[in-house]
Amino acid sequence: MRLRRELFRLKNQKPLPNITFIDPDGTRRQFEATVGQTLLEVGQENGIDLEGACEACMACSTCHVIVDEEWYARLEPSSEDEKDLLDLVFNLERTSRLGCQIHITDELDGLVVSLPRGHLNLQDG
Repeated sequence: MRLRRELFRLKNQKPLPNITFIDPDGTRRQFEATVGQTLLEVGQENGIDLEGACEACMACSTCHVIVDEEWYARLEPSSEDEKDLLDLVFNLERTSRLGCQIHITDELDGLVVSLPRGHLNLQDG
């Protein structure tokens, strides 16, 4: 009975969303993410170079990513605070976002983001 319940649970479990990170050199790396995580957390857990110096307090821009055009409109809009920080990043693009502000949902399965070349840590003064 216990085995049957476990098999049922596994069979009816949704697959985890897949997120693709593109390094500045063009290398693509895909990882599974847990719904509710931030993009910053997904990256850090998988060895992606997203510093997150302020630990997601929106006091830096070291988790700056560039969202693929196809996915940008599907994200929740940026807050005014996020927009203010984005105004200060190197390599700002129209689809730039902070990884700490993108929360993974089932609908983001397949999300593609690029890592910009270099970043500015606003906490370094």
